[in-house]
Amino acid sequence: MVRLLLAPELRFSLPARRRAGTIELPDDPAASLGHLVQSVGVPLTEVGRLAIGGRPVAPADRPPPGAEVEVAAVRRPQPLDGPPRLLLDVHLGTLARRLRVLGVDAGYRNDATDDELVERADAEDRLLLSQDRGLLMRRAPRRAAYVRGSRPDDQLSDLLDRFRLPLLPYSRCTACGGPLRPVPKADVLDRLEPGTRRTQHEFARCERCGRVYWHGAHAARLDALVRRHAG
Repeated sequence: MVRLLLAPELRFSLPARRRAGTIELPDDPAASLGHLVQSVGVPLTEVGRLAIGGRPVAPADRPPPGAEVEVAAVRRPQPLDGPPRLLLDVHLGTLARRLRVLGVDAGYRNDATDDELVERADAEDRLLLSQDRGLLMRRAPRRAAYVRGSRPDDQLSDLLDRFRLPLLPYSRCTACGGPLRPVPKADVLDRLEPGTRRTQHEFARCERCGRVYWHGAHAARLDALVRRHAG
């Protein structure tokens, strides 16, 4: 028998019968520690340290029979192992838009398959974010994290608490994530409604998709988001 001693922070996703934190598993000489941890529903992306008898061990190690394995959560804030570039799965579209409002490079496509997500994350060196534990465990993306929370506000708070992302509000397109650059009003007049032409004077345009932005009637809600998370 092998016992997994799960840190409280890792028990949120477990069935109620396993939330006491100690899980007993039958001996399996072929199973690595990483396999055992993931077999109970905890992605290794959320594990910060494994130890037996206080001695650190690796996910690839095989535990001896009767071992008690301490499974600690990732410590926060967690340093980003690479540039602050994210990729969100298809279920996190609202979170992706809010990250872009805050100026975070957040890739997103609402029709991407799991294979496409992992391939893009690895090819572009992006941190893959998902609430699909199966994706994080099966596909083994190089850089990934589980997003906690059922509401976008909670998801955003969890992410910013975990990674301390650098924020530069209103610097990215909410539609495609491309960088915004100031643009003279004269250059975008043909794309503006009469009311906007009369009342607005400062504009930005996305370098990637060409979408035009200004601080209009929708700004109060976005300003509140920025004050809450970047103020």
